[in-house]
Amino acid sequence: MSRNTTYLELSQEGGGAHKFYEVTVDGTAVSVRYGRIGADGQLQSSSFPTVEKARAAAAKKIAEKVRKGYAPAVRGQRAARAVTRRQVTATPSTARATAPVLWRFRTGAAAFGIHVDEDRCWVGNQDGDVYTLSHGGEVLARYSLPDGVKCLVADEFWIYAGCDDGTVYDLSSKVPFGAYDIAADVDIFWLDIREGVLNVSDRDGGLTVIDHEDEFQWSRRSAGAHAWMVRADDRAVYHGHSQGVTAYRPDGGGELWHTRTDGGVLFGWQEEHAVYAGTGRHTVQRLSKTTGAVEATYRCDAAVYSCATSPDGRYVFAGDLASSVYCFDASGQRLWKLGTGAGAALSMQYLAGKLYLVTSDGSLLCVDASESAIAAAEQGSLPATVDVKSAAALPTYAPPASPAAVAAVPAASVAAAGGVVVECVQQGGRLRVQVISGGYETGWHVQFPRGIREPGARYVVDGLHPAAGGFYRVRGEIRRLI
Repeated sequence: MSRNTTYLELSQEGGGAHKFYEVTVDGTAVSVRYGRIGADGQLQSSSFPTVEKARAAAAKKIAEKVRKGYAPAVRGQRAARAVTRRQVTATPSTARATAPVLWRFRTGAAAFGIHVDEDRCWVGNQDGDVYTLSHGGEVLARYSLPDGVKCLVADEFWIYAGCDDGTVYDLSSKVPFGAYDIAADVDIFWLDIREGVLNVSDRDGGLTVIDHEDEFQWSRRSAGAHAWMVRADDRAVYHGHSQGVTAYRPDGGGELWHTRTDGGVLFGWQEEHAVYAGTGRHTVQRLSKTTGAVEATYRCDAAVYSCATSPDGRYVFAGDLASSVYCFDASGQRLWKLGTGAGAALSMQYLAGKLYLVTSDGSLLCVDASESAIAAAEQGSLPATVDVKSAAALPTYAPPASPAAVAAVPAASVAAAGGVVVECVQQGGRLRVQVISGGYETGWHVQFPRGIREPGARYVVDGLHPAAGGFYRVRGEIRRLI
């Protein structure tokens, strides 16, 4: 049987899309590979009862892409679009730590991503490695992603990693899946996810909002560039950039307020009633979510690369480029400043009396931020820092290379093992996922990884969670029914 391949590209020079789409017909089999130009992309495969039906299906796919602006091209003639890796200037830390560091885990590359919850700590670095650790410093697992991790964020149960390859990966189960694919003209600097809606801030000062089906909703271009802050709640999306912080309505992007900060925003944090902007002019500023008014200013001695608060806002923490960590009371009075001995803190989070930091030298630190530990540290009494090592047999999880790589289970075993069955269906030219099992809203779609969707394929998932937007989100493992 003959094998025929059609290769298309959509490349809009000057900041537009930069994607490829390749369809191969090999007898009754049709495979589709798609993604960013210069990358391997994702692969989907389907089989048909006859050669004629396979060719017709391929022709339909190609025609759909041509209508969207794709055109025949030669693979390799266009280079992959450049990706910005965050370059930070950090004063080398040659002195020993003066902060009460309980343990330290070295990931091997500069780390921007951190998330800490009641169960574990997450850290992601520029090599694409994501590790999970216990609060006591035991390394539990490792995820190996295709490109550098810019940030880690949580949306209720789900944990996401935004990467330099433009993909946002869902790390909520053992196998990481690509949940969102950001357009090539959006160079991710930071992201936040709320109820499945993705908010992305970028290099050019833009803000892009994408829904649970990975479909564009709206975007805005702020007055500044280098947007390192985006935080969202049910009232607004708060966007920090070189000219301050701008708040937009979540349902369409209308501007609510704009506040110029002391300097360009390099990091952002939020609590229930306020957002906190760390700036290049040595301050953290607390802004009212309602009006944007500056309610307090926390002054440091160098540019602020990260900030966080205790849950009640009683304490405000900051990390500067000189590897120092600060603590202030709510009014702005500085309570202490101590050195980490491990590079500048690029992200941080506070939980239950501990301050967790990820740094420019690739470390995850756990600092005892209790009043007694800080008082002892200021008198020169420090705990012995544990140097955490990764176990040789550490389990490592990577995204599946193709739909065929997803674990498969016989349909007969589902009834005994439990789980919810979903199916990929074509609707109006789009491939959607619906629930087959009883007891669910039949009109709701399921948020599901695009890279493993195939027409007619059925999957079993551990559970489904209803989202406010009228759709379901997958919880637990995804397995293909055979």
